[in-house]
This record gives sequence, structure tokens and C-alpha cells, in this order.
Amino acid sequence: MKRLHLSLAAALLATSALIAPQAAFAQDAPAEGEVDELVVLGRFIPDVMRETSEVATVLTAEDLQRSGDATAAVALTRVSAVSLVSGRFVYVRGLGERYSSALLNGSPLPSPEPLQRVVPLDLFPSNILAGTVVQKTYSASYPGEFGGGVIDLQTVAIPVQRFLSVGASIGGNTETTLQSGLVYYGSDTDWTGYDDGTRKVPGLVRQAFANKQRINEANFSDYELQLIGRSFVNAPLNLLQKEDKIDVDYSIDVSGGDSYDLGWGSLGYIAVVGFDNSWRTREGVQQEGLVQGSDIEVRTDYDFTSTQNDVTLNGLLGAGLDWGQNQLKWTTLYVHNTTKKARSRAGNDEAAGASVRDDYTEWFERSLLNSQLTGKHEFGQLEVDWRAAYAKSTRDAPYEKGIRYRLVNGVYLHNASQEQNYTRFSEVEDKVLSGGVDVKYTLPLSEAREAVFSAGVARTDNDRHAESREFRFLALNSALPVEVQGERPDYLLSDYNIGPDRLVIRETTGAEGAAAYAGNLEVNAAYVQVDAEVIPLVRAAVGVRYEDATQSVQPLDLFGGANPAAPAPLENAYWLPAATVTWNFAEDMQLRVGASKTLARPQFRELAPQQYLDPDSDRLFIGNPYLVDTELTNFDARFEWYFDNGQFFTIGAFYKDMEKPVESVVNESGSAVQQTYINAPKARLYGAEIEVKKVFEPIGEAAWLASKRWLIQANYTYANSEVQVDAGDVVYPLAGGGASRPATDYVDDGDKLQGQSDHTANLQFGFEDAEARSQATILVTYVSDRISARGRPGQPDLEQSPGTMVDFTYNKEFTAWERDFSFGFKARNLLGEEFEEFQQLGSGRVDNLRYDLGRSFSVSLSTKF
Repeated sequence: MKRLHLSLAAALLATSALIAPQAAFAQDAPAEGEVDELVVLGRFIPDVMRETSEVATVLTAEDLQRSGDATAAVALTRVSAVSLVSGRFVYVRGLGERYSSALLNGSPLPSPEPLQRVVPLDLFPSNILAGTVVQKTYSASYPGEFGGGVIDLQTVAIPVQRFLSVGASIGGNTETTLQSGLVYYGSDTDWTGYDDGTRKVPGLVRQAFANKQRINEANFSDYELQLIGRSFVNAPLNLLQKEDKIDVDYSIDVSGGDSYDLGWGSLGYIAVVGFDNSWRTREGVQQEGLVQGSDIEVRTDYDFTSTQNDVTLNGLLGAGLDWGQNQLKWTTLYVHNTTKKARSRAGNDEAAGASVRDDYTEWFERSLLNSQLTGKHEFGQLEVDWRAAYAKSTRDAPYEKGIRYRLVNGVYLHNASQEQNYTRFSEVEDKVLSGGVDVKYTLPLSEAREAVFSAGVARTDNDRHAESREFRFLALNSALPVEVQGERPDYLLSDYNIGPDRLVIRETTGAEGAAAYAGNLEVNAAYVQVDAEVIPLVRAAVGVRYEDATQSVQPLDLFGGANPAAPAPLENAYWLPAATVTWNFAEDMQLRVGASKTLARPQFRELAPQQYLDPDSDRLFIGNPYLVDTELTNFDARFEWYFDNGQFFTIGAFYKDMEKPVESVVNESGSAVQQTYINAPKARLYGAEIEVKKVFEPIGEAAWLASKRWLIQANYTYANSEVQVDAGDVVYPLAGGGASRPATDYVDDGDKLQGQSDHTANLQFGFEDAEARSQATILVTYVSDRISARGRPGQPDLEQSPGTMVDFTYNKEFTAWERDFSFGFKARNLLGEEFEEFQQLGSGRVDNLRYDLGRSFSVSLSTKF
């Protein structure tokens, strides 16, 4: 067989072919019959980057091992233009989580979060992942909800041969481990992440729920209210205690799999189980300010302490069957994550006009179950891929408790009237049923070129139900004795004090749909796409997707009345074109340019007029049912140079034009301040990215250097955004009840988009030693300041300062007792960065939330059988 290798000279020929292809190939084309195969340029271009026509970044299993990151959320921060918010949500190119969709093996996922429809990626431990693809240009085969990018998590594959791996780790944090912290008892099984039934809604309360009766004096007698009040669990869930030494963190992972030759095919399975228990104590300040003249001044000032225990159990079970040109895969993933939190804050509250202390105990239980069946079948040049998945996520927050004491003459008192208490029960259930079929036909264009024609259909049905109940113990008929007001919470709320003459239970759940809603999103989609090397070295992927969607949110009345009227559902149909051209113009060099139209739909919580308290920031949120879809026009370009195996240099630019982006604004309702949402008129985002990865061979002859290969990998992203508001532009805020208001009353022209950082950078520097079987890496991540929330009218916005995080990982393989072991060491936040959220104006600064993150260290050991 004869081959024609296209070198740089041939690339210049291909360049001229862009202008006059027939003439160029007539000059130098080899004689007929001389060439049997054409080898295209790019021997160092990785297969995954050669196969995709899009601008994408791939996070491999090797990358996950090197960084040592525990979850998908943290691992993705190593990718260019990706940053992490609240430790859970991924922002791509500075756009909020609503603009980045997450898929698991190509299927959409539900979210257990009250405020987001996008699944938080901290739910996915890295031990169940084989890799992740972050695609930054849109292709018609993906869902149309695409702003910053799509994140496709790929679970571990069926093994070729039998294996069993067992690992464990232990670690701690300098601000937490073996230091004092706040705790509360809870139940006997809290350490597992599962409650033993202590937090179950009391039977009498469940009966009232079933009868749609509000628990108050109008519906129940004094005696019945006393029984209901006394049925609430008291001391185990009310009493904060100081723990002298908080426990260490630990985790256990077990995975195994096998494959069997059936003669006519192969059958394999894989199973992964992990358990993680960690603690974090935070001590810091919470402040609110008031603008005085040209400065902002601190008016409310709290010192706070909180300790949370995070417990995660995850399991993955997969099976695969291959025969001939056919493949079936079944994957089921279960993740259960619980946060148990005790916190207290004390200080001057401007609104209360006094010094107060607030105590809280909380339990947030999140779970995700995802089961997926996929198939792949090849019939010559025709390939058929299909998938079907069911996913369900839940969030259960029983006995979310809070109580306020006022400082009077040096003593903290709770009078159950001016100082209030609450007990809340809330739950979210989110289900996604999805399926799709993709058909590909490969048409040879020549000996070395081909065109792939694709078409597909997909359907997604997303249902969500959210409900929140609130109760308070009130002194309705007579004032509490002063000696009772000064009692600690478990004594104050004891059975002795619950009765008509002291404390009476009353349900304060919102009425007329303010406490519950049902959301639904149905999307039917179809697409066609062609991906072809139209002329030698030039590849084009062109397609269009049609999406028809109906999204609705219905407030629910919990007390037997008719459900409140809801705005008409959002019913929209879109044609979403996408095109990307890749030019392999020189040896191992490519240039990609792309353009597309995409959209972003409002999240259920943003549409639901239900009030929600965010426990991380103590801010109130309420939705706006008058939101509409955001439409985006995207342009991308990237130059890629793969100058050696696994080594590259890339530089690119992007521009996004956004119509009606969703932005958070302040809604003042009486003395309460709420965050709500509007569609700003327009916005734009633009920026540039650069990334390099270089491996150096041993740089010295000394014994400790001779076997080491050195790695340096760095990326930097610059992004700039601005909201655009012209005279005459209007918005439709919640307060307007569907009527328009001038946009300039809510947003200013030139405002930066929320969550967008101007600068994001990552650096990895380390070595691999094949002889010593070791690996060490220093990882540096920098994210510049970003807007976290809008300020009140006349006040500056709230900003976060993520700063610079420096981590270190070390892995060492060794043999002992005729068995291979792997030892790992991780050190996080070596510079001791703080969490900072603040407002600045003139010479004044208000620290809305500030605390030490501490430095974290862990060691791990694993082995394979």
C-alpha cells in the first residue's frame, strides 16, 4: 500500500486549494493508482480532539488522579474558563449555572436544590468518573439550553479484566479538626447521613396536612394545640452544644468489576461504593450596611460560628453486553449527601434595634438516583445510538429550626413575641424522564475523506414539586415569665411550657400558593447535522436543532382552597442553527471557528412566587412568574497546536450576545429584603482564553532527577460582560404584578453580569517518576472578584473575592506483601485564603460574609486485588 503524507508543503497546497481547489490539485495530485491511503496532518492531535469538530476541553482519568480532587465540581475548576461558586455550581466563561447544562453519559439530570434546576456537581465523587468533556461551542446534537457550555460527565467503563480495589483516606482542616465547634445531637444514626426517624413529621401534624387544615386556634382546640406542640421533638434538635474536639475526616472506597467471554459476545459489570464523612467549622462575621453620603457604613454586625458535618454515600452499578457490532450498557448511580449544621450568631441588629443572638440547627438531605440504558448498533456505514434514562433527585429538610434571643441587662431573653422562633419542614422532588435516538450515516467522499450525516430526536419530561411548612411557638394569651424567657431552648420549648397559658403552636406557612408549587418542563427536539471534510484539511460541522418546549409553574394552595392563578405557560419553539469549521492548516495545527444560536430557560425556582431562605447567606429569595426565555448568539474561534504527544498550545476568543438575560435584583417588601429576578433587556459577554501543556524530559543526571519527567500546564481566561439598557427599555418585575416598569429602575447600563470574573487562571507544575512510581503536583487557581448579589437601591453590589488557592498532591505506588499499593497525600489552600463577600463604597467596607477556610490535609491508601 502506498501512502501520501501531507507535510507543511502539502498544507500550503491545501491553503491554495481553498481559493482554487481544482486547479491546485490538478498541479500536484499524484498519478491515478499511486495512492491507496491519505494520512492527514496531525500525528500528535489526540483522537478525542480529532474526532470532535467543536471547541472542547477534556478532563481525563489521568487528570483526575493528578489533581486528587474529590468531586466533579472541584475537578472542573482546573479547566480553562471554569470557576466554582458556593462549592457546588460550575460557571463556564463567567456565566451563571443556569447557562451551563450538565449531562451524565449524555442524559439530562434533575436537581435537588430549591434555587436551581441545574444539578450541583459536588454530588458527583470523582471515583465514579472516567472523565468529563466541557464543550464550549454548541452542536445541534446537544440540548438547546447552552450558554457557557455543556458538561458531560462520563462514568467509569466496564473493565476488560477482573479487578477489585479498596481504598481509604483520613484528613482534617486546621480550622476544624480537633478544634472546638458547635454541634447538636440529632439522632443515633446521623453519622451515616440517614436519620433514624427522630426527624419524622409528627403524626398529628401529618394528619392536619392530609386534612388540609392550618394548625392554629381557628381549627383546633387549646388541648389539641397543646398535644400538637408537645409532639414536636425538642432537646435532640434544639440544644446547641460546644464540642471540644471535632472529629477527623475519613472516607472509604471499594470498586470492582469483571468481564466474561460468552463465545458469541462479552458480558461485563462494574460496581463502585464510596462513603465520606467530613467536618467544617467556620468562624467569622456577617454585616449589613447603610450608605451615608459617599461611604457605606456597617450598621448590623454579627460574629458567627457554624459547624457542619457532610456525609456522602455513593454507589454505581453498571453492566455491558457486546456482540458483533452491537453494544448495550446499563448504568445506575445513587448519591446520598447530608449536611448537618449547627450555627449561632450574636451582635447588633439595626432592624431590631438591639443586640441579639440567633441559634440554628439544620439538616439537609439530598439524594440522586439515575438509571440509564443505552444501545449502539452498527450496520455497515449506518450507526444507530439510543438512550433512555430515569432520574430522581430529592431534598428533604425536616426540623429546620431557629430561635432569637434579645440581650437585656446582660441576659439573653426570648419572649416568643417580639423575638420569634421557627420550625420548618421543606422538601423538593425533581424527576426527569428522557430518551433519544441518533442515527449516523458515513458517506465516503474519497479514499481519505468522508461525510457523516446525523439526525436524531429527543424528549425530556421534567417534573418538580416543592413544599415548605413553617411553625412558631407564640406567647398568645399571656407574657412569658422572665425566668422562662432566659431559659435555654430545650427548657424553654419543653412540654411544661407548652400550653394555652404559655406557648401555643401556630402554623405560619404562606397562604395562596406562597409555600408550594409544581413545575413542569417538556421538551421535544429533533436535529439534523452533517460533519464532513469538505476539501482536504478543512472540516465543517453544520446542523440545526428544533426544540418545542412548554414550561409551567403552578402555585399550590395547601389548605383546601383553589390553586392561585398562574401566568400562562412559556410555550416556545426554536430553530437553533450551529456551524463549526476546523482547518488543519499545518502539521499538528488546527484553527476552529464556530457560530450558533442557543437559549436559556428560567429555572423553576426563579418562576415560583415562593419565599425561600438560603441557609448559607441568610438571604430571602422569591421567584418572578413573569420571566421569559433568554436567547443567545454565540461566536467562537480557537487556534490549537499539538506540538508533541499529549502536549499543546491553544488560544481562542469568544463573544456572546444575550437577549433578556435573567438577573437577580432586590425586592423590598416592608422591612424584609428579598432577592428576586427580572429579564434585563440585553447583555453581552466577550473574552479570550489561552492554555499550554508542556512535558520536559529528565533535566539532569543526578539520581533524583534522571528518571523524572516534568509537567507544566497553565491556562488563563479574560472575560468582560455588561448589561445593556437603553432609554425606553422595560422590565416585568414581581412587584409590578405583570405590568412593565422602566428597566433603569432595576439595572444600570454597563453593569457586569452576576457571577462573572474578569480573570481566571490555573497553573499545574509537577513531575512523574516512572522508576520511583511517584507523582507530585502543585496546583494554583486564581479567580478575580465577581458580583454575587445585587445591592439594595442606592447601595453597591455584593462582591466575592475567591482569591488564589494553592494545592499540593503527591501519589506514590509501592509493593508490599506481594501486593501493589498506592499512597496519596493532599494539601489544600496552602496560602490560607479566606472566604470574602463584601460591599465597598468610598472609604467604607461592609463584610457581608467573611470567614477562614483553613488549610486541609489528607492521606490515602489503596490497593488492588
